[in-house]
Amino acid sequence: MKKNALFLSFLFLFSGIIVLAREYHVSVHGNDQGDGTIASPFRTISKAAEQAVAGDVIIVHEGVYREWVKPPRGGASDAKRIVYRAGKGEKVVIKGSEVITGWKKFRGDVWKVAIPNSFFGDFNPYKEIIHGDWFNDKGRIHHPGEVYLNGQYLYESATLENVLRGVTLPVDGSEIFPWYCETDDSHTYIYANFHGKNPNREQVEINVRQACFYPDHSGVGYITVKGFIMRQAATPWAPPTAEQIGLIGTHWSKGWIIEDNVISDSKCVGITLGKDRKSGQNVWSKNPCIDGATHYNEVIFRALKEGWSKEKTGSHIVRNNVIYNCEQAGIVGSLGAVFSRIYDNHIYDIWTRRLFSGAEIAGIKIHAAIDVLIRHNRIHNTGRGIWLDWMAQGTRVSDNLLYDNTEEDLFVEVSHGPFLVDNNLFLSPKSLRNWSEGAAFVHNLFSGYLEVYEERNRFTPYMFPHSTQVAGLRNIHDGEERFYNNIFTRQKDAGRKQLPGDTRFRHYDRGLAVYDHTSFEILAAGNVYLNGTKPYRLEPDYLLLPDFDPAIQWEEERDNVYLTFILPENIKFPDTPFITTKFLGKTKITRLLFENPDGSPLKIDKDYFGDLRNDKHPVPGPFENTGKGNVKLKVW
Repeated sequence: MKKNALFLSFLFLFSGIIVLAREYHVSVHGNDQGDGTIASPFRTISKAAEQAVAGDVIIVHEGVYREWVKPPRGGASDAKRIVYRAGKGEKVVIKGSEVITGWKKFRGDVWKVAIPNSFFGDFNPYKEIIHGDWFNDKGRIHHPGEVYLNGQYLYESATLENVLRGVTLPVDGSEIFPWYCETDDSHTYIYANFHGKNPNREQVEINVRQACFYPDHSGVGYITVKGFIMRQAATPWAPPTAEQIGLIGTHWSKGWIIEDNVISDSKCVGITLGKDRKSGQNVWSKNPCIDGATHYNEVIFRALKEGWSKEKTGSHIVRNNVIYNCEQAGIVGSLGAVFSRIYDNHIYDIWTRRLFSGAEIAGIKIHAAIDVLIRHNRIHNTGRGIWLDWMAQGTRVSDNLLYDNTEEDLFVEVSHGPFLVDNNLFLSPKSLRNWSEGAAFVHNLFSGYLEVYEERNRFTPYMFPHSTQVAGLRNIHDGEERFYNNIFTRQKDAGRKQLPGDTRFRHYDRGLAVYDHTSFEILAAGNVYLNGTKPYRLEPDYLLLPDFDPAIQWEEERDNVYLTFILPENIKFPDTPFITTKFLGKTKITRLLFENPDGSPLKIDKDYFGDLRNDKHPVPGPFENTGKGNVKLKVW
């Protein structure tokens, strides 16, 4: 190992000898023939990745890097990882796109460019077609490619005629202009309506790479990625039955830390914590004669055979990232997100163009959220906020702010628990879609509808405690939940929406009256019902103020969010229990306790802000200390 002092940053004691950890530097003014020192930096991050071994740090300096970083190896442990980080205070951008020039006027505001297919190498996003299990193309072709004008995405039109006509797509108050592509044996042709602008005088970029930071093989663990701006990748559809490639992703590994990044403009997913190909690749599409649930159960058992376990998979940290402009999801993870922590992220503008749809679209979508913590994330304008699908066991969803989501804030599907949902602000027109059992909902604010459904046709796994090992399979009977110390209300503008498939749902109401006729009874106490919401028929102690409207509103002010509401000066809350593992008891089906991932008892002794709760009679809802009358709280 070279002993150039400029490389030395850390000392490790390994196998009785001193191992010198290096610090590599990367600069847009560097050269890959250099030695990676601050005086002679590399030009590409990929070159530094080739050199780095466990314990090394790669510092990337200001500039735009158009490459797909495929780290060939990872660290050795949490204490001896490989760190990729942006230089302190420096703007470092990694892009999956290239600048395209040579546009020629085609007709009106429409321009055309011809690109040799050799430009794309072995992956042409304008020949590839987005497809996969649970993908709905809405009757047209979609490509993972994209066109950007001065950093703003356009939208892919199904026809050249719409491009010529300048048919715009309304997105969040803006009009987005169209592009179209076609290919032959030698060239790819892109047509785009630039709305009067000359693309040869502006910056026009197109997606050319599938990812910005993603290993090309599994098992590359203990990597930190910190402080980058990552944009514009031609990511594929990422269902739970396929390898999940994101703009940045962990590729079936262990111990990544993804923090302090800005991630945007992925054709499908921003961050993936998901599975690899060995356990199956779009298996349902290849064999639709067998139902999707059976296929996914088979995927789970194949993954177990390949070593799916806490020792090899998951335990990632995803924190303090900003994720937006992704058309499938901000974060997904099938099986590979187990034992992970996802917190302090801002996720928004997901699935905004809505040109395609499917069963994997959400701000955060996790299959097998075993012992996963999802805490203090701000999630809005994502269609569906948080979606926990299959094997939500030992999961905790805590202190999250969700609003302006058009489907619902939280969907928990075909899971048997135990999972805990506490201290959340559910402010969208539909708060909860619950197709599961074995949950505890504690100290939340629900301002929208609740939906409950039993799924008797799908038999899904439950696990031994704090493990990926399957203990049994069982279908879902609605009910068997715990609701303590929550506040239920409704917004004035939150009328019922007719959603696709709405007639399937057996129970759909405001407040816990939605559980009045479920197969299993629920446990409920200490809840507050305002503005027409209704209690559960067997609830012993609650506060009902049917005519009182707390006038809940949220306001965005720059990077902050404020919540305003009214509490009566003379309000007398019900007798509320202090929530602990012992109080919640065991679930009916899995027969497990609500406890921390390490097996220790838990207690809900803090509120949304981290303030201590009264351990005798805590205040209902997410906030322990708000005062009375007109209240305004900074919640983000």
